[in-house]
Amino acid sequence: MAQHERLIIIGSGPAGYTAALYASRASLKPLLVEGLQPGGQLTITSEVENYPGFVEPILGPELMERMKAQAERFGTRYELGEVTRVDLSRKPFQLWMDDRLLTADAVIIATGASAKWLDIPSEKRYQGRGVSACATCDGFFFRGVEVAVVGGGDTAMEEANFLTKFATRVHLVHRRDELRASKIMQERTLRNPKVQLQLSSTIDEILGDGKAVTGVRLLSTKDGSKRELPVKGVFMGIGHEPNTRIFKGQLEMNDVGYLVVKAPSTYTSVPGVFAAGDVSDPSYRQAVSAAGTGCMAAIDAERWLGEHATETWD
Repeated sequence: MAQHERLIIIGSGPAGYTAALYASRASLKPLLVEGLQPGGQLTITSEVENYPGFVEPILGPELMERMKAQAERFGTRYELGEVTRVDLSRKPFQLWMDDRLLTADAVIIATGASAKWLDIPSEKRYQGRGVSACATCDGFFFRGVEVAVVGGGDTAMEEANFLTKFATRVHLVHRRDELRASKIMQERTLRNPKVQLQLSSTIDEILGDGKAVTGVRLLSTKDGSKRELPVKGVFMGIGHEPNTRIFKGQLEMNDVGYLVVKAPSTYTSVPGVFAAGDVSDPSYRQAVSAAGTGCMAAIDAERWLGEHATETWD
């Protein structure tokens, strides 16, 4: 027998937990499937200084625990695990957690996006201690020091330009001998005297003292030579990948895989399915904007369920 729910929220983080808060306060009794990383990307963020209402920095995992507890207080139920397959072509919607079937009258997708990393051991070792995938989130901590940004596209240009507000120098590390960013972004970046190009180079290793980043070892893609570059921070600017694999072919997406919503709402291409947070946001990717769309998705779902309360599902 399938377990039926009126509303299922897929994914946690600021979007999922805020959606759960608003949905539970609206007496929708939501079930939230947290995913394999409850709390999302903020759980690998050390200090959060830009979330409204917190004068002092708060640890990312603590902020997520507070959001989770707040929604739980109003009746949200949680399932630790991952939705591995969905069928959104019929109602009630069908969702599987491996072999277990859940059905729902409405679904909010808040599965987020994952930053692309270099996949080297030292990168994981220094995440939150000098290695970051969000200049907007962490740039402030690198005031007065030199940092490196990895990438050659528009994302890397944006990260590098933003970091020049704080860092004394930003080294832009790119594996090719020319940048692939749009012309206007390249011009804007190269005009900045604080940006120094490190072309035809990849990061072979991130160096540190066990507590924080102290530099990077660069590997030449032309001759294989290695050299060290002293920096205090390393930022990934090689893009993000939305966690939408299980929705392909069922929901409208852009060419990268972000879910398309009908602005100014959170409606996806399937009525009764809503999207919130980074999974449908390639532009901002901030905790506060994710929380805002989580609120919107819950309100949209509440109104949609109210309008379709008398429908008989197949």
